[in-house]
Amino acid sequence: MAMTLQHVSCLPELILSSTHHFMMVVVAGVVVLYLMYKRKVSIYLIDFACYRPPDSYRLPMSVFIENIFLDNMDPDSIAFQIKILEKSGFSEETCVPPSLTRLSPRKSLSFAMEEAVTVMYSVVTDLFQKTNINPKAIDILISNSTVFCPTPSLSAAVINKFKMKSNVMSFHLSGMGCSAGIIAVDLAKDLLRVHRNSLALIVSTETLLLNWYTGKNPSMLITNCLFRMGGAAVLLSSREQDRSRAKYELQHLVRTNKAQDDRSHACVFQDEDSENMVGVSISKNILHVAGDALKVNIAALGPLVLPFSEQLRYGLSIVRQKIMWSTRRSSIYVPDFKKAFEHFCIHAGGRAVIQAIEKNLGLRKQDVEPSKMTLYKFGNTSSSSVWYELCYIEAKGRMKRGDRVWQITLGSGFKCNSAVWKCIHNSEFEIANAWNDICSYPVEVPNVVKIN
Repeated sequence: MAMTLQHVSCLPELILSSTHHFMMVVVAGVVVLYLMYKRKVSIYLIDFACYRPPDSYRLPMSVFIENIFLDNMDPDSIAFQIKILEKSGFSEETCVPPSLTRLSPRKSLSFAMEEAVTVMYSVVTDLFQKTNINPKAIDILISNSTVFCPTPSLSAAVINKFKMKSNVMSFHLSGMGCSAGIIAVDLAKDLLRVHRNSLALIVSTETLLLNWYTGKNPSMLITNCLFRMGGAAVLLSSREQDRSRAKYELQHLVRTNKAQDDRSHACVFQDEDSENMVGVSISKNILHVAGDALKVNIAALGPLVLPFSEQLRYGLSIVRQKIMWSTRRSSIYVPDFKKAFEHFCIHAGGRAVIQAIEKNLGLRKQDVEPSKMTLYKFGNTSSSSVWYELCYIEAKGRMKRGDRVWQITLGSGFKCNSAVWKCIHNSEFEIANAWNDICSYPVEVPNVVKIN
């Protein structure tokens, strides 16, 4: 009886002990689940596709000059555009939509829509075929086009064309300029990390027809000479099972916006001229504005990617400059980004932009080759240009497992954005459609091409 009473008296302690252990197991389980949930979600780039216009869309320089003569532009405007085109670094293969090669180009919503969907439907179809993805598997869709923003949106047009599911998350970015493609990647990254195990499709393009300017303002005539037809589709994933077939993994994405500065904000601006003709004005200060934005962007990106030795040399150069300020000014050390990246995709905004970045970052000729060749063959395709450049590197067979690539985009606002990707598979990349004549490149691009 005494033994029984002793065991009964111990029951509360046993119950408390069991409850304590059970609670410890529950808490430990919750902590593990929380850490697993909060674990950084990897973003994979499964594949991408770039638009290659048919040969019939080509705009030889002689045809360009003929068109602006037929537009009844004044002689000074014609002479200015010829001068820009001669120094553009373009080939005879850059393309425009058929609506711009008519004897009398007519701006219309229907022609602009036809131009946009021609590019978008083509690249999305190519991407789905390459990846063997069912359109209904897409969870997130982001389209971008800076100045053409119809209703319904361009993303709605893609959904309608490919009959995507009714709960697809759809977004369209406008007014973001040539940096919109990387902004779309940033938006997709955030959405993919919130909505795990999802697929995101990005479609980047720009329409030319509605931006064609026939006035007399030189700063607005520049867009006629630099922008050409193009587009890209990119498939991203946060599904771990896609790692085995993905090409790249996103490492870093850094965005810089200088819109708080009046000069930067007005650098690329859609406006009306003195005769109420709409155009996009590009300021003479664009190289200085772009340089300032790039410096801020690099300052944020550098600590994330540069080896410690390069960061130390940079820091010491700043200290040395402050100490020697009163005697003589010493230069600040420019970090060697070739120690952080094997490949560079610099936005093909123009020859001067590429050359300025090449000089200021101390890059080699081969580092800027993808950008120069993209500008030469396709012109400035706006937000899709960095994808043509990545496509060039792949088609050349230069991308190897473990290689890191830096995409740099510049756009109105003024914005500078950087995306860093790491190649995760040492696979044989097929020659992409956009560069199916890759054996012909690189070519020597003359500084000036005289147009007769």
